[in-house]
Amino acid sequence: MSRRTVLSVAAGVVVLGGAGAFALAYAGGQSPALTHSTARYTAPDEDRAGSLTFTTDVTASSGVKSVKVLAWPANSSFAKKGLTAKDMAAVESAVCKPSGGDTEGCTYKVTVTRADADGSPRGQWHVAVLATAEDGDTTLDTKAADFKVG
Repeated sequence: MSRRTVLSVAAGVVVLGGAGAFALAYAGGQSPALTHSTARYTAPDEDRAGSLTFTTDVTASSGVKSVKVLAWPANSSFAKKGLTAKDMAAVESAVCKPSGGDTEGCTYKVTVTRADADGSPRGQWHVAVLATAEDGDTTLDTKAADFKVG
């Protein structure tokens, strides 16, 4: 084999090996991904409480550490100033269970009383989600799902 061929093959191996290592490093450091997010709001009626149920699938290569959920009215101050991860720090968490591979199915459910419903703004609402992976990477989706309060 000529020296030029050997050098070309060696250079190709180095380039491909470096690209593979970069791809693995990049894949390992990606932020959590949210998929299949849905919100279902049921208003209370005279003889029963209502509810808000939010579900999402969270995928994180290092594992899911926490998923925080906040429902907020579209015409609130968050619409003007924007919602931040800091705003999400003290909100309630979803319950997550492994659903295969690096993915966990997460559910947040809260009871809505008649007083809650009467005191809530009518119209469009959004559900914000802050997902934190075990390695500390985060994803904030301020409009992961929507629902209406009538």
